[in-house]
Amino acid sequence: MEALRSVCRGIDRISQGFAWISDWLVLFAVLISAANAVVRYLFSYSSNAFLEVQWYMFGAMVLLGAAYTLRMNEHVRVDLIYSAVSPRTQLWIDIVGFAVFFLPVMIYLTWLSWPFFWQSFKSGEYSNSPGGLILWPAKMLVPMGFGLLTLQGFSELAKRILALEGVIEIDARYEKPVQ
Repeated sequence: MEALRSVCRGIDRISQGFAWISDWLVLFAVLISAANAVVRYLFSYSSNAFLEVQWYMFGAMVLLGAAYTLRMNEHVRVDLIYSAVSPRTQLWIDIVGFAVFFLPVMIYLTWLSWPFFWQSFKSGEYSNSPGGLILWPAKMLVPMGFGLLTLQGFSELAKRILALEGVIEIDARYEKPVQ
């Protein structure tokens, strides 16, 4: 069981690292957006590359930060039944949800999105916009983000199983008090 806990901690650290990158991308996107506006108004110059970099960063923020959001149990959910049942039943609901729904879908989306990226990478695909950027880095974020969600899903499933065994404790409440 200790090996499984170590794997979970490792996956959690990976998700936290990508969340840290995602946090910084917010700042960079804001700075690029502001710089683009200043350059456009002061020098009457703009480039589609600035706009494309912004949407690359937005995509990276969402896709790289999603696994950490899952780790923190902050994704939107409707818990009509979940909040009314015992913590043990909540663990079982999570286990079934991760094993039957979440992980198969994430694995499929990772697998499905890989050729989308790979074809773009092999062909050196560029944006059709004048001054556009290469597209494969943005397309790489899709399988990468789903892959990170898959890893974090395995970690969350394992943690629920460890909690059922009494090895760890999990606070499965969705809306936790602000710390």
